[in-house]
Amino acid sequence: MTQNRNVEGLLFDHDTAAAFTAALTETAGPGVDHEAARRRWSELEHHAMDRYLAGELTFTGQRRLRVTTLFAELGLGSWEAPRADAWFTGYLRHYEAAWRAFPDVAPCLAALAASAGEPLRLGIITNGDAAQQRKKVERVGLGTALPVLVTSSEVGVAKPRAEIFHAACAAIGLPPERVAYVGDRHDVDAAAATAAGLNRAGAPGPDGLPAVRNLVEVPALLRPA
Repeated sequence: MTQNRNVEGLLFDHDTAAAFTAALTETAGPGVDHEAARRRWSELEHHAMDRYLAGELTFTGQRRLRVTTLFAELGLGSWEAPRADAWFTGYLRHYEAAWRAFPDVAPCLAALAASAGEPLRLGIITNGDAAQQRKKVERVGLGTALPVLVTSSEVGVAKPRAEIFHAACAAIGLPPERVAYVGDRHDVDAAAATAAGLNRAGAPGPDGLPAVRNLVEVPALLRPA
């Protein structure tokens, strides 16, 4: 199943633009074209994450690459790893302050919890740092509703690899054919989960994969025919 968002993420609304602008202002001042820098930051994020997913960079390495590349392009010199790490730590403070759940998350989880029959086993699969993701889940109040958290940093492989989906299935004690997975990217989430044996139920979208526009549609897809 796929879920399209206007900002990054399926469950968490990240105001990355405001966080980046605040962090950049502290370093470069108002003279920089912040809009152009923000667009470039987004491009670098996708590029660096793709290299991380391909195993070319560590999670910390992809962060450093984004920072050092951007500031070199802004004419702010060549940054060593410690300085890049310190800047990213400051950026994270702004980023974490903006964490909140999307408004359709709570109604979806409430409907799933109220579903008749055997209680559903719920969790999260994420390509990210385990400590940060657990902090995020707890900060927005989803720790109880989504008790299982499977991260690429702990499993050792990332989406779209089938192994991380199978690790999540094992964590909730169900075979892949009894598991549905909802994500915000077609390739890394929907297609990858389906290829791993998940998402065998639900009304298919135009490309053959089940699709939703809003998370409140998910409980209906999971009801037995």
